[in-house]
Amino acid sequence: MADHYDVLGVQRDASDADIKKAYRRLARELHPDVNPSPDAAERFKDVTHAYDVLSDPEQRRRYDAGPQADNPFGGGAGGFSDIFDAFFGGGAGGGRGNGPRSRAERGQDALLRIDVDLDEVVFGTHKDVEVDTAVLCETCGGSCCAPGTSPQTCDICGGTGHIQRQVRSLLGNVVTSAPCGTCRGYGTVIPNPCPTCQGQGRIRARRSIPVDVPAGVETGLRLQMPGQGEVGPAGGPSGDLYLEVRVRHHDVFSRDGDDLLATLEVQMADAILGTKTTIDGLDGPVELEVRPGVQSADVLVIKDRGVTKLRGSGRGDLRVGVQVVTPTKLSHKERQLVEQFAKSHKAAKPELARFQQGMFGKIRDRFFNF
Repeated sequence: MADHYDVLGVQRDASDADIKKAYRRLARELHPDVNPSPDAAERFKDVTHAYDVLSDPEQRRRYDAGPQADNPFGGGAGGFSDIFDAFFGGGAGGGRGNGPRSRAERGQDALLRIDVDLDEVVFGTHKDVEVDTAVLCETCGGSCCAPGTSPQTCDICGGTGHIQRQVRSLLGNVVTSAPCGTCRGYGTVIPNPCPTCQGQGRIRARRSIPVDVPAGVETGLRLQMPGQGEVGPAGGPSGDLYLEVRVRHHDVFSRDGDDLLATLEVQMADAILGTKTTIDGLDGPVELEVRPGVQSADVLVIKDRGVTKLRGSGRGDLRVGVQVVTPTKLSHKERQLVEQFAKSHKAAKPELARFQQGMFGKIRDRFFNF
């Protein structure tokens, strides 16, 4: 059986971080999705098994206490644990060393981004998301075996997943236990792997997942879909799928919490005399009444025409900021009418106005926070 430290290419005193770094480097090089050669597949299994043993503190201690270690006592407490194993049948360590480990493991979580339009945020929407992920192999159903075959009990460890060895020490014969190198601790071997998944119990495939996006979501919010991530090795339980929402930019409307913001351009005559108009909201027509004498930066509020609240009930408001449009091109007759109006109105000459915090705050909120 190859030494686990040699398999990962690290020293026996390597830190947990060094072991993890070596495993990730080899996994990227040998993973079946990247390197399809049979030798790479076997090495990938050996690397994965070595990492499983050395990344678990208890398993690594027990492994170091075996014949591969320079010190039969594994650096201290491990030797005394093995002495207890010799007297009481191997029950002192507990945990994963007491029996074979399962081939089935939980799959990884997946993170995807989903784009939604602002009008879809108002009431929520339904989408079908395409995901490229690991799915259960239909040929073997996750058993990892070719059709008509099944795993066989390992004839080296007898199905225990571990090999016990006697080590002579100053205290007598000490029994140590290490994962079986033939079955890699599973207790069974697969003489006829599934030809579709190469004995992994899962394959890569693209599938469509229906998603109900709730109303009121914002950019950056993550939706969790339990059990929709990758299927685990050997048909293990699936991980979770996380969808990160991004709300697309809208050319007319913007958002401030649960409120919608928009700009209404009003001609000078309508601003003076007042008018009624209808605008196209995100969820249908909205009637607006512009009062006579309206000023630029005034805000018209339409209740309950904003975004549906994500938590709670009801909707925000639609806030429409007024922008009075001054005509730049006038006919001769129009100019005469304006001059007559100016003479009859007798307006004061332009001058600096008294500072008003409310007015500037309204302009700032209206024009700079959109």
